Amino acid sequence: MDTTLIETVSGRHNPMIDPHMHIWGWEIPVYLFLGGLVAGIMVLVPLLELRTNERSKGLQHAPLVAAGLLSLGMLSLLLDLEYPAHVYRFYTTFQPTSPMSWGSWVLMLVYPALILSWLGGLTQETRDRLGRLPGSGLVQWALEFATIHRTGILWLTIVLGVALGTYTGLLLGTMEARLQWHTATLGPLFLTSGISTGAAFLMLMPAEEDRLNRLVRWDSIAIVVELGLIGAMLLGFATGGTTGLIAVKTVMGGEWTPWFWSLVVVAGLAVPLALNLTEIRQHVHMTLFSPLLVLGGGFALRWILVMAGQQTSFALLQ
Repeated sequence: MDTTLIETVSGRHNPMIDPHMHIWGWEIPVYLFLGGLVAGIMVLVPLLELRTNERSKGLQHAPLVAAGLLSLGMLSLLLDLEYPAHVYRFYTTFQPTSPMSWGSWVLMLVYPALILSWLGGLTQETRDRLGRLPGSGLVQWALEFATIHRTGILWLTIVLGVALGTYTGLLLGTMEARLQWHTATLGPLFLTSGISTGAAFLMLMPAEEDRLNRLVRWDSIAIVVELGLIGAMLLGFATGGTTGLIAVKTVMGGEWTPWFWSLVVVAGLAVPLALNLTEIRQHVHMTLFSPLLVLGGGFALRWILVMAGQQTSFALLQ
């Protein structure tokens, strides 16, 4: 009788191999978070000016900061690309059915809109300093253009901000192969979360008191809507048959459950909402605690959905 032992070594159960097939790492959550944050800034800063009919001295550089944050997000996306040198190919065509194609062209328009929004909102003192820079003729022309067309630029910035924020959710939501991402709520959820994190970021800037009060109220509304969208997403999964149950299990009983509910729902939404409402009702001075929690919760939301979503595929139906 042959007693030879055959030893089989498999690497399928190593992390990031099987059954999860992780493709996206930290770069995508960072990109989605910064993209949503910039979208929120693009929506809120123009709205503040349109509502008050006054330019904010404390927030005058917010559009320029937003452009810098978006550049960091684009850098993280570039690091994720297999062939970064081929990024120009996104702009050699336009595919109406591709969210990535839409997103690429929206991003192309976002930068000039942010620059014009920044130039048009500068104080006269800052304009005078810019006028002393080399190439001041071009700068003066841009300043005059941004001032003359101020209202149109503000509305264009808002529209592009909504498009950018929605795109960050559609980028995941149109991928049917990942069960947790294939939901219509991701677009509105990421847009609302972007507005909330944008408001939180602006609260950390030296804005005027009346604008800070408006930001707190708008952030509170966004948090309530975000909680409703998360509830709708989970309810849709729970009543969506086998595929929906697989999708919802990652955050309701699966390995990401404690992180999702503690970092996103409680620390990132419920606690900041309670702090905001206390500030509104008691007229107490705002602390940095609430905005920082909102920013942390917004990043955690994207990190968890990206990582957990990669664990939900049709292979789990077998």
